[in-house]
Amino acid sequence: MNPTLTRLLGAAAAVATGATVLLGTGAGTARAAEDAHCDHAERPVWSQGPSRNVTGHGCSVPSGRGRWYTVGIDTLVQPHYRTDYVNGGVDRTETLHDTTLRCLGYTTGDGTVNWFGCLPR
Repeated sequence: MNPTLTRLLGAAAAVATGATVLLGTGAGTARAAEDAHCDHAERPVWSQGPSRNVTGHGCSVPSGRGRWYTVGIDTLVQPHYRTDYVNGGVDRTETLHDTTLRCLGYTTGDGTVNWFGCLPR
């Protein structure tokens, strides 16, 4: 076989393989976030910085395992504390409606869902 033709076929195969890998990666990323929904949730916040835990009530959790979960929350209550300590008292409470968070995972128990690894809003 002609060496130029061999190189050309090899390059075409490499491009086709690379395109297949890229398409597969994109499809996996699109399915990585799964939808969940909670009627009511609390998220303790000391300041506008990131909070890592959200406790949800009345949640529907997807059956599949994904890397990230998109959590729609009807009512999210965020107490802001006077100090950096929980026992310092609540300075104010902020209530948000129709909020969406992205969280890494969850645990369930006694009627609540504890979301963790949630990105700050």
